[in-house]
Amino acid sequence: MTTRPGPATGRRLPDSTVWSMIRAERAALADDLAGLDAGRWDTPSLCDGLTVREVLAHLTAGARLNTVRWLAGVVRCRFDFDKQVAMRLAEQLGTGPADTLDRFRRTVSSTTKPPLPALAMLGETVVHGEVRRPLGIRRAYPVETVTAVAEYYQGTDLVVVAKGRIGGLELVADDGPFASGEGLLVSGRTVALVMAMTGRAACCDELDGEGVDLLRARCTAA
Repeated sequence: MTTRPGPATGRRLPDSTVWSMIRAERAALADDLAGLDAGRWDTPSLCDGLTVREVLAHLTAGARLNTVRWLAGVVRCRFDFDKQVAMRLAEQLGTGPADTLDRFRRTVSSTTKPPLPALAMLGETVVHGEVRRPLGIRRAYPVETVTAVAEYYQGTDLVVVAKGRIGGLELVADDGPFASGEGLLVSGRTVALVMAMTGRAACCDELDGEGVDLLRARCTAA
């Protein structure tokens, strides 16, 4: 059975466990957004230039994009990866917010993915699931889930620069076992560390330590 790096405890998570986490996060996000007023779907997300609705469509696209379709899109977009992301997002917007949400709900149990590890898909689900923040919604993430995501991102720059952003910093979660690196201290909730690692500068406001300003500057410069 294929396995991926597990939490800071040193365990390794089988892909079946990672997909179970993904399903749980997708279902929770769909439930959290179900009662959203129509106008709030246009709320700017933490992803520059994208609304809450567009981020959800992006998640749907990722859950429906297998390797063959991903490669076909890369060729179609002349290896402009940002253009392909925008194209696939537009395909999943649907006719309105209700349709966007329904399309996303239908992907909850999907194990379809581009040529990425399952943990990358979990990371995408958690990071983009934080469209909740500008809406004033907070999720109490399972510690094992956000720890697995933090452990993944601290060692990779695949898809999004994370490892390169935290060089020279010591990251320590105050709600779980995650700890990484050496240098200036940055501490806080695991999910806030994950969001800062992946470039969301606003989440640095939830962190403490002498390394926070440096991490915020790196987020802003990216």
